[in-house]
Amino acid sequence: MEEPFKLPEVHSEFRINKLHFNNEELAAVAYSFIKEGEPYEGSVGNFLLDWLNDKDYVEAMTSGSTGPPKKIRLKKSQMINSAVATGKYFELPANTTALLCLPCEYIAGKMMLVRAMVLGWQLDIIPPKANPLDQLFKIYDFCAMTPFQLDNSLSRLHLVKKLIVGGGTVSSNLKKLVQGLGTEVYETYGMTETITHIAARLINPKKEKESPIPFRTLPHINLTTDERDCLIIDAPSISDEPVVTNDVVELLSQKKFIWKGRIDNVINSGGIKLYPEEIEAKLEKIIAQRFFVSSLPDDALGEKVVLMVECEFSEEALENLEKEIRDLRQLEKYEVPKKIYFVEKFEETPSGKVHRANTLRSRVGSE
Repeated sequence: MEEPFKLPEVHSEFRINKLHFNNEELAAVAYSFIKEGEPYEGSVGNFLLDWLNDKDYVEAMTSGSTGPPKKIRLKKSQMINSAVATGKYFELPANTTALLCLPCEYIAGKMMLVRAMVLGWQLDIIPPKANPLDQLFKIYDFCAMTPFQLDNSLSRLHLVKKLIVGGGTVSSNLKKLVQGLGTEVYETYGMTETITHIAARLINPKKEKESPIPFRTLPHINLTTDERDCLIIDAPSISDEPVVTNDVVELLSQKKFIWKGRIDNVINSGGIKLYPEEIEAKLEKIIAQRFFVSSLPDDALGEKVVLMVECEFSEEALENLEKEIRDLRQLEKYEVPKKIYFVEKFEETPSGKVHRANTLRSRVGSE
């Protein structure tokens, strides 16, 4: 019979904003964060109380990688296993200086706290804003950011030795901007169901690497694919069941893969499967505004490729963009958008991501 879970005492080297607390003291800190702190400190406090209670699990909302967002339970023992795997993979021992600049309502912020408590990190907590390094002068060993935060932190990235980036794909333009920087920048792959990242790739290696650079898994994780070519993650230390995703991948081995796109977004145009994310990576070279590739029904092709661009309409801008797309050699002829729509403002999800379906529906439906 399985032993009941007993929460371990926090690591002796653990610090929050330079101060050490044991489990009992940490509960008091959590209460003060909730009662007297800023809203971001309140969410830290709420999570700490969830972590320190008698339950063997924490509740979290999924991001939609394996289906519609829903509330799930994550075992605390598996969250501890995830923290240990991150420490090994990125070589982050006790006394690592780390910065928490993500909101603790979501799994990425929660896990920064767990890693600090389990591995004995010295963690500083700051508001989760667009440019988190703006007022800082201290150098940190480790930090996690969204692509948006990274984009706003390039001039001060020398303050972070190792950075992981998640919560959205890192654009090819952003990848270009981090080349040659002293910071090791890792793009991560993961979701709430896998307790954040299960794989990562260094996107600014010192020497030129194979292109595209594949994701490599953390310890104790094996990968397979299903009949849709979607990734299946077998990770007994962090999930009781294999996690079946909606991410189409090219599997290079049980430990390495190249991400191609979301099965939900796949376009079948004249019998050819097209991945909008791959087309978008090519178009990023010529489009500065926010944009995305989608599809509309077509009598001849079944589905036709369309391009949505966030900007005001003008005939001149449309003609210029059409010419640039025609001249873009990387695009295969069947990847060229059959129609371009300009949209003044994209619709967004509550977490600030572009809501593709709603944006397409509102723009095309208005014609």
